[in-house]
Amino acid sequence: MSAVNATTEHNARVIRWAHVYEASHPLHIWAKWVSERFYEQTQGRYRIVVYPSSTLGKEGALNQSLSLGTVDIIYTGISFAAQTYSPLGLSELPYMFNDLAHWQRFVQSDTFRDMSAHYTRLADGNRIVGATYYGTRHMTANRAINSIDDIKGLKIRVPGAAVYHILPLSLGAKPSPIAFSEVYLALQQGVVDAQENPLPTIAAKKLYEVQTHINLTGHILGSILTITNQSFLDNLSEADRGVLVTLLQKAATNATQDISEQERELGNWFNEKGIVVHSLDLAPFRQAVHSYLSPRLPQQSQEYYDAIRSL
Repeated sequence: MSAVNATTEHNARVIRWAHVYEASHPLHIWAKWVSERFYEQTQGRYRIVVYPSSTLGKEGALNQSLSLGTVDIIYTGISFAAQTYSPLGLSELPYMFNDLAHWQRFVQSDTFRDMSAHYTRLADGNRIVGATYYGTRHMTANRAINSIDDIKGLKIRVPGAAVYHILPLSLGAKPSPIAFSEVYLALQQGVVDAQENPLPTIAAKKLYEVQTHINLTGHILGSILTITNQSFLDNLSEADRGVLVTLLQKAATNATQDISEQERELGNWFNEKGIVVHSLDLAPFRQAVHSYLSPRLPQQSQEYYDAIRSL
């Protein structure tokens, strides 16, 4: 039974929204905005309670809880949804997108709607209702990277998921999966030579303290999905359902804008701290990655890959 059937002391039915991000993150801030607006627009009949910072479990557990109906809405990385429908993971491939505008065309496209529909059919009815830009991943090192030759042979810390190994492998580097909690120490001790993350993560985790250069490789544009439990949505009236979905989509758009602005401001912030923020010609990097990927994509993925690239 969906958590929407629970009641508060004010007789508002409770909707449970869970995620793993900090309370200060734009994703959480805009989730709280949805909660306030939905309460107002339904005259207090529904109260969305938002649980940040893995309060109700880590990301894998939250995806399971959503299917079970013990939570009603979640934020989750698109790579987690790809465990149910693998073509969604194509958006996390290096250099899939040229820029943020390209990513935005994707999440508004028929291709993304088709992928989302396949996901819903395979995910016990869970429905993707929004997508938020999570940031662009860049590489830090203790030197400037001007060419592919500067990357060859480097030991680059990456997350465990296979998609993050593609960039190092295609450029002749060595992917080194290391737990995120250990990245700072691994860089400090020279266990790895480099790592890659979005600028807000590099700042929040103070990785700039142990790396002198931020090289704007811009290789992956991350996506966070807003996913609802379908039976929960079906229990809402058509009018309430329309209001909620509209608010969720607006929140995703606004969080995207906030995260993008945060990235722009961080460039200056890093420079003020004496960290070199280094731009480079990405064309050779894109070509090397696409050449590496082309013979390795299954036919179904190749069709989606071409469709996304052509947007």
